[in-house]
Amino acid sequence: MDSTKLIWMNGSLVPWDDAKVHVLVHGLHYGSAVFEGVRCYEQPDGKVGIFRLDEHTDRLLYSANALGMEVPFSKEELNQAQIETVRENQLNGGYVRPLIYYGYGKMGLNPVGAPVDVSIACWPWGAYLGGDTVDIKISDYIRIHPKTSVTDAKISGHYVNSIMASLEVHEDDRYHEALFLDYEGNVAEGPGENLFLVKDGKLHTPQLGTILGGITRASLIQIAADEGYETVERVIAPDELWDSEEAFFTGTAAEVCGITSVDQKPIGSGEMGPVTAKLREIYANAVRGGDERYKKWVTVV
Repeated sequence: MDSTKLIWMNGSLVPWDDAKVHVLVHGLHYGSAVFEGVRCYEQPDGKVGIFRLDEHTDRLLYSANALGMEVPFSKEELNQAQIETVRENQLNGGYVRPLIYYGYGKMGLNPVGAPVDVSIACWPWGAYLGGDTVDIKISDYIRIHPKTSVTDAKISGHYVNSIMASLEVHEDDRYHEALFLDYEGNVAEGPGENLFLVKDGKLHTPQLGTILGGITRASLIQIAADEGYETVERVIAPDELWDSEEAFFTGTAAEVCGITSVDQKPIGSGEMGPVTAKLREIYANAVRGGDERYKKWVTVV
């Protein structure tokens, strides 16, 4: 991966190669960590803006609370630390990764007594899924059951589920990404993305409860509403994928990415549809500060 110069760790910027932890860190052994994926983009004036910083930090702290973490930094301090990390690395655009984890000092499943550590890294990162559109496969694995954890938190251990689906799907070079069904056999989400369908002039997306409430998902619902498209949040059966006119993924890393087929069966025309293309363009403009309606979503560094 591309590296930058500095990583913020527990209040100080340290050189990238010196940002190290002990091999017995609790979070490494048990997945007792929480994280966010945040993007920053170059703005029209040449400065850099972090997209929806407040919302990402709110969710980071929500996730930390789900694991009983007493985070040693306030929301304002975490926001400022992300701004500082991007600024000091002179990053023109890329990815920001805040991580809160139970650190070194105690083993055993109960983390109480282990220190809570915080790090923030950033680096250049292009298209996460590698292109404007993807062909996807319904995974043999299901999205983790909502009663197994606080599943709307971004807990590191949850992502073993996503890793298994990713390993499975990438055994076949016909596919770019996986799609989870939920425990009832309905459409859930991708390993790191939310899903939307377009049908009869409306957007349809799985309802909250068995999916992560994505910040990009919420952004697209707002953008769609501003463009006159209603979004229906509901249970979606797998057969509805092929009855839709268009489909797309959303996510901080994936941004807005068209889905052209599922299990080698085309969605609509088998190309990115016009609604997807329109919303994708507006989103790309919004994150780069080019749309006055959404400038409130961008924190300029």
